[in-house]
Order: sequence, then structure tokens, then C-alpha cells
Amino acid sequence: MTQWSIEGRELVNCNCNFGCPCQFSVLPTDGYCEAAIVYDIKKGHYGDTSLDGVRAAAVYKWPGAIHEGNGQMQIIVDENASEDQRAAMEAIIKGEDTEEMATMWFVYSKMAPTKHETLTAPINVDMDMDERTGSAKVDGVFELNAKPIPHIVLGTPHRARINLPMGFEYDVAEAASGSTTISGGAIALERTSDSHAHFAKLNLTGSGVIGH
Repeated sequence: MTQWSIEGRELVNCNCNFGCPCQFSVLPTDGYCEAAIVYDIKKGHYGDTSLDGVRAAAVYKWPGAIHEGNGQMQIIVDENASEDQRAAMEAIIKGEDTEEMATMWFVYSKMAPTKHETLTAPINVDMDMDERTGSAKVDGVFELNAKPIPHIVLGTPHRARINLPMGFEYDVAEAASGSTTISGGAIALERTSDSHAHFAKLNLTGSGVIGH
């Protein structure tokens, strides 16, 4: 098994209400699950291949809860990545070279038997985790924008965090409000406005979240 590690950040927007029921072992808000995600890797490797500075993204869709399976997925790797880096990111996001159930990528891939062709496109990302603001554009596929959750009475920025001490994705995520516009690719999303988003730092290997 090829050894790998990744340190970076992710920005996620799914169709569920703020907080995302999946984080609390509850069924999805609308009965199905869909998401657009972008990964901004600061430092990493896959075997001898450096992943420093690589960006990737993915779009997922399930007809029910993720654990019920029958989903579909499509990976996008930034056009600046080398051939070896693209192959490495595709392997990692497909859950290869990963212990069973150790990462979200392993689970998502197992639950998404329909894997569309991996795309290459420019990926631009801007994230401020403390402010809960950010944007990501994957040319020709999707554009994602995130902002703080508005306080239900005052309308001011509301801050909430999700802490998963035994999670397979992150330790702590900053919850936000996200909207995604799909412009291409193989997967269309249904609910794409003012739904759950989160920012999280990634510190993963094929054995799971470092420190867990």
C-alpha cells in the first residue's frame, strides 16, 4: 500500500440544513445527500510524489443517506498538477491505499459506485476560516460561495463549530452558509442555496485523521 499524507483545508457545501445531520448520525434534511467540495493542499505526498500546493475538488450525489449507497461522484484536479499528482489525488479521493473506513474519501467512494471521468480544470480558492467566508471556482464545473450563518433574530454573523474527536475527516469544522452554482460536469445538484457549508483543516493519512 502506497503511504500518503495531506495537510490542507477544505470548503464543503451540501444540501442539508446548517450543521449537517450526517455529523450527528441523523438522516439528511431532504432525504438525499449532495455536495460540492474543494481541497486546498498545503503540504503532502503520495509515495515519492509531492502534493504540495495541489488543489482538487469533487461533486457527490446520493439518492438517500450516504451510508445507504448507490451514489455517484466526480473528481476534478487542478490543471497545474502534474500527471503523477493527478493520479495520486485520484487514488486518494477514491479511497485507495487507505485502511477501511479510515477517511471520508474511503467511505464516499465505497458508497458511490458510479464514478464519472476525472476532469482537469483551473481551480481557484479563497478561504478565511475564522471569518467563515470563502469561495471556490472550478472552471466549467461549479462555483461555491460561503458566508457566516446569520443569527436568526439579529442577522449578525453566528459562529458554531463541529467537533468530531473520533471523526474520519477533521477534528473541528467551522459551520457556515453555502451556495453552489453548477456549470458543467456529470452531476447536477438540486438544492444549492443557503445550505450547510463548513471549513476544516485536513490532516490525513491512509490510517485516518492524525491524532485520533
